[in-house]
Amino acid sequence: MRTEKICLLLTFLMLFSGGTLAQSQEQKSGGDDLAAKTQNPVGAMYSLPFKFSFDYGADNGEASFLNIQPVLPQTIGEWNLIHRVIAPLIDTPGAVTGTPEIPNPIPGDGATGLGDINYSVFLSPAEPEKIIWGLGPSLMMDTATNDQLGSGKWSLGPTAVVLVQPKPWTLGLLGRQLWSFAGDSDRNSVSQLLLEPFINYNLEGGWYLISDMIITANWEADSGNRWTVPLGGGFGKMFAIGSQKMNTKLEAYYNVEKPDGAPDWSFSWTLQFLFPR
Repeated sequence: MRTEKICLLLTFLMLFSGGTLAQSQEQKSGGDDLAAKTQNPVGAMYSLPFKFSFDYGADNGEASFLNIQPVLPQTIGEWNLIHRVIAPLIDTPGAVTGTPEIPNPIPGDGATGLGDINYSVFLSPAEPEKIIWGLGPSLMMDTATNDQLGSGKWSLGPTAVVLVQPKPWTLGLLGRQLWSFAGDSDRNSVSQLLLEPFINYNLEGGWYLISDMIITANWEADSGNRWTVPLGGGFGKMFAIGSQKMNTKLEAYYNVEKPDGAPDWSFSWTLQFLFPR
């Protein structure tokens, strides 16, 4: 596992330096607009992010996640439909609480495979005003290849996002509430709130600072084990390899509030392929 993480970091450094050298003239002149579109969760741009996350300090050891998160926009008249999918590949040594990927983990000796896939669709104005918004349904599907990697339930609920982008900032909040409605009757019900405040500050040369804290509340847990609240941030860069526009970011968060047995720290690296329309 540690070897894999070192390889990922080396890959990050190579892509980062290569992308800097291959930065296109278009990005030099219009990078601010591309960064703003990339930082907008309901922006009408195709993208394919790969987010690698590593948790540290949990009672059962380290857990690793690879979230594959394609974004597919669709324009219908004056409205955009933004289809967002999160397909998690998970490696866990046992039950790890406090993660949005597994709302109600069960004990076990560890597993590796596909978790529960989440699909959300946002309805958003095609020509937004200063305040950008989107809302719609979110569905968590019982797709886990092992009971330890998912909730054992189908869950559904509303999701919404609101943001503003006064240059050089992007400031916003994404929220989601899921309730289970079908699935394994022997598993606990799901009632999970997710709040994701995000802040981006864009710098010169495609660089930016970011804080993207994913706060969760498990309403089925007792009050002392309900909330996971991280604090932290990181940095990123817009770049290009040839004609392929890309984005990458590195982040670290410390859980100032967490359930018993949850990780203390999380570290993530995202590599995102961008396809502007």
